[in-house]
Amino acid sequence: MICHIIRSDHFGAWGMADFRAALVLAVLVAGTGCALASGPIKDGPIRAVGIENEYANVIQQIGRRYVAASAIESNPNTDPHSFEASPRVAQQIAGAALVVENGVGYDSWADKIIAAAPDPHRVVINVQHLLGLPNATPNPHLWYAPTTMPVVAKAVAAALGRMAPGHAAYFEANVARFDASLKPWYAAIAAFKARYGGTPVAVTEPVGDYMLEAAGADIETPFSLQAAIMNGTDPSPQDVATQNALFNAHKVKVFVYNQQVTDPLTASFLDLARKDHIPVVGVYETMPTPGYDYQSWMLAEVQALQRAVTAGISTQSLLGGK
Repeated sequence: MICHIIRSDHFGAWGMADFRAALVLAVLVAGTGCALASGPIKDGPIRAVGIENEYANVIQQIGRRYVAASAIESNPNTDPHSFEASPRVAQQIAGAALVVENGVGYDSWADKIIAAAPDPHRVVINVQHLLGLPNATPNPHLWYAPTTMPVVAKAVAAALGRMAPGHAAYFEANVARFDASLKPWYAAIAAFKARYGGTPVAVTEPVGDYMLEAAGADIETPFSLQAAIMNGTDPSPQDVATQNALFNAHKVKVFVYNQQVTDPLTASFLDLARKDHIPVVGVYETMPTPGYDYQSWMLAEVQALQRAVTAGISTQSLLGGK
């Protein structure tokens, strides 16, 4: 399902003054720049936005030379849950002919901007709706599910094909190329599941849960603790005690640590894992750059998981550091 406008009442951390300023800019762009949004090919590449950079990366892989895709959330060192939009972001979205957003409340601030700059030619792909998921979906990190991006790629190609019918076959061919490029990731997941399925792991929040589940890992951390950390609320003392016991009693073989949502509590888990010699695998909410595209990022995460289980090696960062 491809939606043109999705509404939300949630502003997140964005202040009303910022929103009003962005609204003015967005309306100005909509009023004077519709040709930018809806005039593909003959006026230059189709302008597209992925709210998260992993979606922008897939858009670019499908559109290639006929598309200029940009991302809003792309810093692997910041917490996406505390993202604050700006007038510049509003202008960027308002000028796009194609927008891909995650949904499930993860980036609902974007809906306000989209609604403020209506353009009948703009296509908005909401991945939650595309996948037919309810608003109550507990884990919004949809891009970690191996089944998600092929569906997104196909929808992107369909949208681009309607904007530039003469290149529809080109976009479809790029979908086939993209799907084929995911095979090493799928193979790594299948190999891990076959040999190490049932491996007990601890996590800080559910960012990588879909991939861990596909790989057959047993996630021992209570989901209530994961949700509390994800939503910035205080977890129960019982859940914290359960998590600590996973390390102290060596009940888990890997600790999957979200690099982008950290606080004193997650840092204490990290310290405990290190003290108890539990290997750590760092995961991200936005694609770590430079050096990765979506498929190589996902493959690197599974390879790090395998190194942790087979050799006890930590890969806390994919960016060469920690």
